[in-house]
Amino acid sequence: MIEGLGGGSDERLRRIETLTDTSLSQLDPDDMLDKVLDRVRDILRADTAAILLLDPHAQQLVATAAKGLEQEVRDGFRLAVGRGFAGRVAADKHPVTLYDIGPQDVASPVLLQAGLRSLLGVPMFAAGDVIGVLHVGSRTRRRFTPDDIRLLQIAADRASAATQARATSIDRTAALALQRSLLPTRPSDALRIDIATRYIPGHASGVGGDWYDVFTLPTGWLGIVVGDVSGHGLRAAVVMGRLRSALRAYTLVSDSPAHALTLLDRKVHHFEAGNLATVLYANISPDRSLVRISLAGHLRPVLATPNQPAAFPDVPVDPPLGLGGRPGVRRSIDLPFPPGAVLVAYTDGLVERRNEIIDTGLERLRTAVTAAPAEQVCATVMAELAEEQPDDDIALLAIRAT
Repeated sequence: MIEGLGGGSDERLRRIETLTDTSLSQLDPDDMLDKVLDRVRDILRADTAAILLLDPHAQQLVATAAKGLEQEVRDGFRLAVGRGFAGRVAADKHPVTLYDIGPQDVASPVLLQAGLRSLLGVPMFAAGDVIGVLHVGSRTRRRFTPDDIRLLQIAADRASAATQARATSIDRTAALALQRSLLPTRPSDALRIDIATRYIPGHASGVGGDWYDVFTLPTGWLGIVVGDVSGHGLRAAVVMGRLRSALRAYTLVSDSPAHALTLLDRKVHHFEAGNLATVLYANISPDRSLVRISLAGHLRPVLATPNQPAAFPDVPVDPPLGLGGRPGVRRSIDLPFPPGAVLVAYTDGLVERRNEIIDTGLERLRTAVTAAPAEQVCATVMAELAEEQPDDDIALLAIRAT
């Protein structure tokens, strides 16, 4: 029994069950909102039902879904919090009823054009904050009852869950689009080096801040980057984009990978406080015979040379970017890169598994890497290590000296 609705009739219980039907949660978020509005209008015998969601940056309510007021959604109607009927509901954070509305009571002309005379609106909450308003309207004067208010609040709670899922889906799509737009296109043959890459977004944890980058420098050196911003979702992807752009700029004023990462660390401390990132930044010499590499908290790459087993080179691992405290001196190390050698850089989503120490995944990776063409190495590594639906993002880059 829902608290506050009393012992009630079978009809009241049926109305509650219609709104709390578990089958609703199996629908797409947009379809769920549509279905909730249909049921609300039927249960409360209302002529219209609408949802306006809060744009927190503009502090405006945006018409998102409607039955009987579809023109508001088509027009992209926006309303400042505190203004009009829905704005008053959002500002007061409690239900509001109007028995006989007039032009002074509403800000949307669509409500008047629809011939509405009475309105009932309730706030939608998530984590204690107002995220929108759900309201219903009647073309005849009507006094909404306490039961009507409670039923609409139940519907608003259900709609809130759908809007949160909807927001997560939108963020994931935007983050994935941002990541893909920032990943470089297939490297040119003019680079005189064999490169292959893979990027797979995480399934369970959502899109995050993994990236790779390949670019030429004015000196003729080749820049190679693999990085991972902590966290997931659109925010991590946005921070990743800013770090990628900043590092590219720093490489133009610094010949040392360690110095470029030092500058990037300062940037994170000053402009991205609270974020952490691990980065592998390497330079490959113009004759493609030497790799100069610096690690900011990142996993060591794998290096395979002809007729030798693959190994993790002894590259010093300096602190991640944004860790705080007094920054130490970051280090770069030079590694021979003979013809036929393969260097593989990656993010931790490739080797980490639940209920398994990371050393197991690292050894699995080492044995999968051979001194073969870069595309073959990537294909083998992904086949041996990557799950079909990885929990975390995977960025993989293989470079073969030619």
